[in-house]
This record gives sequence, C-alpha cells and structure tokens, in this order.
Amino acid sequence: MKRLFGGGHDTVEAFPVQFSDEDWRHRLDPSQYNVLRKHATERAGTSSLNSEKRGGTFVCAGCGKALFASDTKFESGTGWPSFYEPLEGAVETTEDRSLFMTRTEVHCAACGGHLGHVFSDGPRPTGQRYCMNGVAMAFKPV
Repeated sequence: MKRLFGGGHDTVEAFPVQFSDEDWRHRLDPSQYNVLRKHATERAGTSSLNSEKRGGTFVCAGCGKALFASDTKFESGTGWPSFYEPLEGAVETTEDRSLFMTRTEVHCAACGGHLGHVFSDGPRPTGQRYCMNGVAMAFKPV
C-alpha cells in the first residue's frame, strides 16, 4: 500500500514503486526527502532547474519516472520550475487542504512523491501551471 504523507493527506493507495520510510531516507538527500516524502516546499528561486533550457526530460528524483518534457517548461516568474503539461500517465493529483486553503497537489504516479501543485493560470494550450519543486526532480538531457 502507498500512503500520501503530510500535506493534510490521509489517502492510502498502492504505488508501483514502494520503499520503507528508512529506505527513502537513505535514497534521498534531506531536502529531497522533506519535499518528496513529507510535502515540504523548497524556497523559491533556489533550484538550478529554474534556468534549465536544454532539450530533455524532467524525471522524479525519487524513482526516475519521466514527468515533463522540456518543451512544456515555461518561465512563470514564481521562482519554481513550471510546466503547462505533464507526460501522459506521469503524475496524479489529490486535493490538498493544508495551509487553510484547498489546492491541487501533484505527485509522481510511480512512487507517490510530492512534486508541487497545479494551478489554472498557465499558458496555452492547456491553461495549467504545474508549479514543481526543483529538488523533487532531476533533468535528463537529450
């Protein structure tokens, strides 16, 4: 069974990639663990992925699942890497009621790791802004 940890979540689901909490702590550095497994948010403007402009794929830092194609990345001005569309089947969403508001959380469809949130103020063609924590991802150039 998989559990979406933190962020006001009480959902239990089965993800294809599963590790014990101890194993996640060994696989991830402390900032990755806090974001991916505990739903933390990295400080705006701190990710090197903000300035990544090469062709390639952004993947989950927890399990390596391909999440976003580089041609869907755009500059949102928020300080976090933003995309207008994930790869098919790459992410799932849940309702996040933490911080006294309701938002749509985005997590990796393979391991359940918290990636960020999606908002309806993005560019065409989707109108979506997937505002992702850079520490939750890695970049694989073409």
